[in-house]
Amino acid sequence: MLILLFRVLIVYLIVLLYLRIMGKRQLGEMQPFELVITLIIADIATLPMTQTSMPLLFSLIPLTTIVLLHFIVSFLSRKSIVMRKVINGKPVIVISPKGVELEAMKELNMNFDDLLEGLRGCNYYKIEDIQYAIVETNGTITVIPKIGCSPVVNQDMKIKLPEACLPVNIIAVGKIINENIKLMGVDEKFLKNVFKKAGVTSYKEVLLMTLDANGKVFLQPKEGEGCEIQTEYKGEGKW
Repeated sequence: MLILLFRVLIVYLIVLLYLRIMGKRQLGEMQPFELVITLIIADIATLPMTQTSMPLLFSLIPLTTIVLLHFIVSFLSRKSIVMRKVINGKPVIVISPKGVELEAMKELNMNFDDLLEGLRGCNYYKIEDIQYAIVETNGTITVIPKIGCSPVVNQDMKIKLPEACLPVNIIAVGKIINENIKLMGVDEKFLKNVFKKAGVTSYKEVLLMTLDANGKVFLQPKEGEGCEIQTEYKGEGKW
């Protein structure tokens, strides 16, 4: 039993390391060759767990080979347009100003239910509102709407707003994140002022507190509703 647990731990750590090296990508965003490699890795990784008589090396060598193959294929697809088309395929227009491109859908083995489902996922429900719909190489659908159906943005309304910025966690589950405190350049006095405005007395009462470069704080106490607080902070940190 201990040997089996030991083998599982080794395989798990190696597969985790290889997947981290291969890069981060959601399953729905994988190129076809990446999905194939991921499935093969999953299959090979289970062999030493189910067949304890098999030497562990017989699994590690194929795993390493598959990862090296991934880098070779990725390198070729980056360096050569022809190889990129062969390996990844190319985007296909399934809706054009003429309407639905039936031959393109046949090429992709896609039916109308698949198409409409993809369009709904992009928040478009009528084909007549779409100028172009493109099936990307990873299977996702990109929609370019007609001019009259495009979403209204602040620029269209001539509304000037501050640039959006990424909020940073300051407190999580009653614990101060000292690394982020230093990153944002805030001190204990700043925290106490925020606590006072939010009606809490200590960081231990805070479930989540975030701060962005525009000085906007979101504070969610462990008990009660969250609130937004505008502070005088103006991006004084080093982030």
